[in-house]
Amino acid sequence: MNLFYIPEISAENTAFLNEEESRHCIKVLRMQVGDIVQFTDGKGHFFNATISGASHKKTQLHIIEKTAVPRQTPRLHIAIAPTKNINRTEWFLEKATEIGIYKITPVYSFHSERKVIKPERLEKILVSAMKQSLKARLPILEQELSFTDYIQNENEKNRYFAYCGEMDKRLLQQIYPVGEDATILIGPEGGFSPEEAALAISHGWKPVSLGSARLRTETAGIAACHTFNMLNETEIYTIKE
Repeated sequence: MNLFYIPEISAENTAFLNEEESRHCIKVLRMQVGDIVQFTDGKGHFFNATISGASHKKTQLHIIEKTAVPRQTPRLHIAIAPTKNINRTEWFLEKATEIGIYKITPVYSFHSERKVIKPERLEKILVSAMKQSLKARLPILEQELSFTDYIQNENEKNRYFAYCGEMDKRLLQQIYPVGEDATILIGPEGGFSPEEAALAISHGWKPVSLGSARLRTETAGIAACHTFNMLNETEIYTIKE
């Protein structure tokens, strides 16, 4: 099954695929006027529609059914340091979307090896993963922030940072109150500096361990995402094929 993405619906019963989606629909899948397609707005809705105007530049759809998908609760926000090899960050975004995540914020810390990202490229990764895993909600990609700015301004009640330095800490599953929203901060390959850890604690963040293994940044992000979802036994809503 192919799921298309239309973030904005232009009229009550009419929607249009953009050029990229239209090309895939008409040129690759060889769909024609009258064929039924499924799409999402990325805001919690699935749509069934028929093709009313076939064009590889702008395909027009007539909406015949709209289904609202309940919001995934509780919600997970992961703040993560972009990796030196951006492909690994993209892999994290893809897999986190498949597992289930609400929001992602890139954060630059003292040991960060990458200081520049391309949000447009990362947004495309999220959209592709959402469609591939048949999800109705697109994870929010926040603007990148410095460690200090993020630590001082994040106000989620349950906020944790993964720390592998010498410090009294507990496993995430031992400290996180199941059923509640949470924010988890994942550092770069070199981890957070002792000064950063102290600053985080002074602003109400709790240090946690993701296990005894030494994990890469993107692996730690996925471990946190998986642990959160498993603890909450989150139902992942998808279209029934």
